[in-house]
Amino acid sequence: MGDIYDSATYEPRKGIGHLLHRVRTEILAAVDRELAADEQLAAMEVTSAQFIILATLSMGLAKSASDLCKGISYDAGAMTRMIDRLEEKDLLRRSRDPGDRRLVNLELTEKGNAALPRMRDSSMRVLNRFLQGFTKVEARQLEGFLTRMLENAPRGG
Repeated sequence: MGDIYDSATYEPRKGIGHLLHRVRTEILAAVDRELAADEQLAAMEVTSAQFIILATLSMGLAKSASDLCKGISYDAGAMTRMIDRLEEKDLLRRSRDPGDRRLVNLELTEKGNAALPRMRDSSMRVLNRFLQGFTKVEARQLEGFLTRMLENAPRGG
């Protein structure tokens, strides 16, 4: 198979990289607005970035700040500040790993677990709005295409 883009016809603002970035930015902004519109969540001042951290922890995809940084491509300083804010809001807690006291694990608090379903519902409403006009088959196809792109991504190391 040949290259999709070539220097004679490539238009960066119409390219997949630019479009993916714009869609991601718009989805996160819409989730922020949706979370702020929910009376209970608005009181917690939860952001889309904070929701992503809580959801990642709740699914068992990470258990430390380091895991989160790798999984969602955040730098360590920004992640520490985000975890500090979530801890201040009593949505997660830090605890020393019993097997290795140097490690700090993260877990959702009771309040974090209780708020997560509302956050997920807000996120799903946004995604469903972005997918208006798509059939379920088209949405699954899009997910498949994006997954294939991620599989093609070079791995650092």
